[in-house]
Amino acid sequence: MDVNKIIEKLPYTKPFLFVDSLSHIDSSGAAGSFCFQKDLDFYEGHFKQLPVTPGVILTECCAQIGLVCLGIFLLSDSPEKDINDLAVAFSSSQMEFYIPVYPGETVYVSSEKLYFRFNKLKCKVKMHNAAKELVCKGELAGIIKYSSNGA
Repeated sequence: MDVNKIIEKLPYTKPFLFVDSLSHIDSSGAAGSFCFQKDLDFYEGHFKQLPVTPGVILTECCAQIGLVCLGIFLLSDSPEKDINDLAVAFSSSQMEFYIPVYPGETVYVSSEKLYFRFNKLKCKVKMHNAAKELVCKGELAGIIKYSSNGA
């Protein structure tokens, strides 16, 4: 499946879309990037003197690239399914954060599938900055399936 089609199938839009591009995807994992533009709304209040990207947003970026994009790829053997029937539910996260991400920075996320069974996908994820420094890492899990048509 074409990586641009995977991004199009994501059930998110701006301002809550945290995927700019996918550089790799196969049945074992995914990799992609996102630039945290300086004008994103959450920077106004997190923190007043030195804005940084909230950890929950970094986790969401990892989940969108490393979990949901991979899940869409793994379900791509059903091309007749309508993306409007895609159901995504985040079920668990365990993340460790090492360095901050500031406005204007681009991050790179990679994931490694741990398992995908009964529509539950669990992955190891890592996020690096442009200097290849580890920003955060962890394990994320979620349910991804088509909500109707018996899938």
